[in-house]
Amino acid sequence: MTSQPTPTKAASGPGGPGEPGSGLQAGLKNRHLTMIAIGGVIGAGLFVGSSSGIATAGPGILLSYALVGTLVVLVMRMLGEMSAANPTSGSFSAHADRALGRWAGFSIGWLYWFFWVVVLAVEATAGAKILEGWMPGVPQWGWALIVMVVLTATNLVSVGSYGEFEFWFAGIKVVAIGAFIIVGGLAIFGVLPGVDAPKAGLGNLTEHGGFLPHGPGAILTGVLLVVFSFMGSEIATLAAGESEDPQRAVTKSTNSIIWRIGVFYLGSILVVVSLLPWNDPSIKDKGSYVAALDSLGIAHAGEIMNFIVLTSVLSCLNSGLYTASRMAFSLGERGDAPKVFSKTTSRGVPMAAIVVSVVFGFVAVFFNYKFPDSVFLFLVNSSGAVALFVWLVICFSQLRMRKIIQREAPEKLVVKMWLYPYLTWATAALIVFVLGYMLTDTEHDGRETVLLSLLVAAIVLAIAFVKQKLGGSTATEAAGVGAPVGGAKEPVDATSEA
Repeated sequence: MTSQPTPTKAASGPGGPGEPGSGLQAGLKNRHLTMIAIGGVIGAGLFVGSSSGIATAGPGILLSYALVGTLVVLVMRMLGEMSAANPTSGSFSAHADRALGRWAGFSIGWLYWFFWVVVLAVEATAGAKILEGWMPGVPQWGWALIVMVVLTATNLVSVGSYGEFEFWFAGIKVVAIGAFIIVGGLAIFGVLPGVDAPKAGLGNLTEHGGFLPHGPGAILTGVLLVVFSFMGSEIATLAAGESEDPQRAVTKSTNSIIWRIGVFYLGSILVVVSLLPWNDPSIKDKGSYVAALDSLGIAHAGEIMNFIVLTSVLSCLNSGLYTASRMAFSLGERGDAPKVFSKTTSRGVPMAAIVVSVVFGFVAVFFNYKFPDSVFLFLVNSSGAVALFVWLVICFSQLRMRKIIQREAPEKLVVKMWLYPYLTWATAALIVFVLGYMLTDTEHDGRETVLLSLLVAAIVLAIAFVKQKLGGSTATEAAGVGAPVGGAKEPVDATSEA
């Protein structure tokens, strides 16, 4: 992957543009990247998982979302700094490879791939449940199969088709949340025509036990419940490598993440906890957004929200398959996965990487139906803390990459992490604190999630060190990861950086 892709080719390869093996191609338009960046922070977890957070922390869940949102903003700022200087389909994995060593790039790349293939199964099952409710003639496993086959076919056509699907999926989510905030806001202030919402009002934030009805400690518990709904914010940096102007795409995505999190997460949750008392039974029974719509007397609120959730699920599936395949492609390019993963079609599609990723997704779906409380539960829990591992690796990678970029190509520092290195260290410390706090959580499976994720991480790390011991660094350098940011031919030993 070169640091400055041409408009027709997003990655170097053995063939010329348009030939099999020519590498990834720049098929994503600016509007695609914009919606991928926006949609990346709006997962189905926001719609279906927020009710448990509200029940745990009350209106104080806003502080939980704000805390995690701040963490994501800081981590994405670091990733934006590295990706703007050197856009690549491997994103943080390739940066870790360069900054920390092959073991880091290998480990975090495979853990991230593992996370997303498990997500494929989770989201396919969630979407299948909704579709089965609408059309019960097709069994749930049938819908899961149909959904995954359709989106696999979409990804196999071209990166542009993925971008087009994601553009519309994300667009629906954005419009839905925007409309929800506007309508809900009008109802809160009593100016929504034809609607009587007696329970609505800003008083819900402080009444019914106060802003923190379960005490300040509930804020941290809320963090554990909402942190994983933010996973996906980094997808835009992977996709930027297949755009016409990667540096501009990364810069724009990084600079806009503050308002995206502020509006879509904090804004919509504020509306929910203002429309209804936090302890209203309907929030737990129906889900927070459905309950909020019901309180306004909006007909078919449940079906409307099911449609929006289905859109979010399909968006997550689409992006999950794309992300897993591009990470597999990058690992193959660097010699950390079978070389066939780095082979592309004439349209620049890494077919083998996509097929292998979706096959593992199908296997996980099978486990979900046959062994939901054993094998599949293990897969879900053992991948649950990967998001935090990824963010932690980004922190440590940025600490070293800043010095490398400053030495080799300072003009490429178009995005800079604030208060470097102090804020980077503070962010890393906060992530470690969250992981440590999860170890004390037995009520929401936090401890089991961290321990199982650490177990899987330890296995992957062991494989990485053995592979590095046996294979050296030749493959990485051949793939261009060890090449200087400025594009010079003489590789730099990143491990010598303090």
